Amino acid sequence: MTITLPDGNQLAFDHAPTGREIAERIGKRLAKDALVVKVDGELRDLDLPVTGDARVEIVTPKHEDARQIIRHDAAHVMAEAVQELFPDAQVTFGPATETGFYYDFARAHPFSTDDLEKIEQRMHEIVDADKPFVREVWDRDAAAHFFDEKGEKYKAQHIREGIPKGEQITIYRQGDDWLDLCRGPHAPSTGRVGHAFKLMKVSGAYWRGDPNNEQLQRIAGTAWESEKRLNDYLAMLEEAEKRDHRRLGRELDLFHLQEEAVGSVFWHPKGWTLYRQVEKYVRRMQEREGYHEVKTPQLIDRSLWERSGHWEKFREAMFTAKSEDDHTLAIKPMNCPAHVQIFNKGVTSYRDLPYR
Repeated sequence: MTITLPDGNQLAFDHAPTGREIAERIGKRLAKDALVVKVDGELRDLDLPVTGDARVEIVTPKHEDARQIIRHDAAHVMAEAVQELFPDAQVTFGPATETGFYYDFARAHPFSTDDLEKIEQRMHEIVDADKPFVREVWDRDAAAHFFDEKGEKYKAQHIREGIPKGEQITIYRQGDDWLDLCRGPHAPSTGRVGHAFKLMKVSGAYWRGDPNNEQLQRIAGTAWESEKRLNDYLAMLEEAEKRDHRRLGRELDLFHLQEEAVGSVFWHPKGWTLYRQVEKYVRRMQEREGYHEVKTPQLIDRSLWERSGHWEKFREAMFTAKSEDDHTLAIKPMNCPAHVQIFNKGVTSYRDLPYR
């Protein structure tokens, strides 16, 4: 079996080696630093065998994929901390995100800011305990029964409705005390998360993202590969808060927002003056660069958006309205399909493109 490394070097094995074995063959320090292994572009646990010729990368904290692993592990650490401190909380799901992680919980009582401090402290203790992440393969029905017995109705429902019968599923344990349904991968232990994390807020969420389902509580945090990266991120958020347009709009008497017009702005005199100045600037730039300004309808029949493909891809995020003749109209998600209609009028040729 041939394992090809990122630098092009190759290692030969007479058996299916694990990611850990491959890392150890390269060097003991690399094996010590390894979080997961990347096999032909797929992130996998270190202890899973590589069963054929493959291109392999060892993911360490310096690797571009490391944050994804650290944040995924941090989410599991947080979920364990929450259930230790609040046994009445059911876990649902909690992925890594672009800047951190979150988990959604079902709980009758709301979490408070003080609760976040307790959870974060317990997370640090779980990291210090350096509990191993252990992957287990379970029978689907046995897993559903286990979570039913445990009172985790959301997990049981997901298994029964979202995973076909006969399909095996994976469970990850953290030491002997806590486990969750998860595809993985995970680093070898909770200690590899490090302490560069912080819980940020509690917000509302819905089971499976559907507002018709039960409301859940989402605890979100951020996690990084080093304290410096964490502090840089928190400093950036602090600076962004100083420039938050909602706060500035209020303090400078430029505009305000209110519930009766979600997503729209009530412009005050000074704010509208600034708006018009920006608008004039944009028009000057467009004219200088040879653009032609046009204006198309805000509400257009869904048939146009179906032809353009926007209806299929963005329907859930589009605002719609019914006309008196039962036509479905939608506020345009972007200009181009309507601008194409202007270009289509009269005699046109591909030679006229690009048309600004």
